[in-house]
Amino acid sequence: MSTPDPRSLSLPDLRALRAELQQLDDAISYVRRLAQARLDLARAEVRRRSGGADAAGLSDELPAILGAQLTGGQARPPRPADDFSHHPLALELEQLCADAGSAGLSDLDGDELESYLASLSDFERVRSTERKELFARIDELSAELVRRYRDGEADVDRLLDGDDSTDS
Repeated sequence: MSTPDPRSLSLPDLRALRAELQQLDDAISYVRRLAQARLDLARAEVRRRSGGADAAGLSDELPAILGAQLTGGQARPPRPADDFSHHPLALELEQLCADAGSAGLSDLDGDELESYLASLSDFERVRSTERKELFARIDELSAELVRRYRDGEADVDRLLDGDDSTDS
């Protein structure tokens, strides 16, 4: 996905595009955390099967896995939280898991579990790449906003009043 040159956009369009990309980042971030949690659960199942001395049961690891992936992460400025459970990427992840039979990890044979891990890893890797690309575009748009305010091309007083419709 390419974005237009930020300098060519009006101030409202610049803000709207940045907000759109931030919303997309929120959705990708949500789905990526779900994929990471599922990966962690599948890896815990592999450890459980290996019977290593330090391998904890899956139920013992579940609170830590869910806590780390679904509520953890780096802090960032808060934005209103949306429900992304019906986002196309979330549905794609659900289908990937359903196809692998992940509802019962203990029911998968070794090859099926490895295939599931590989599919989840690929899915998560693609989402990570998408997020990096989004970050670069969002940073570019944010830098242009900062430049306009710093150079006086946009009026800070209008921003504070909520009226920036005449800024270019």
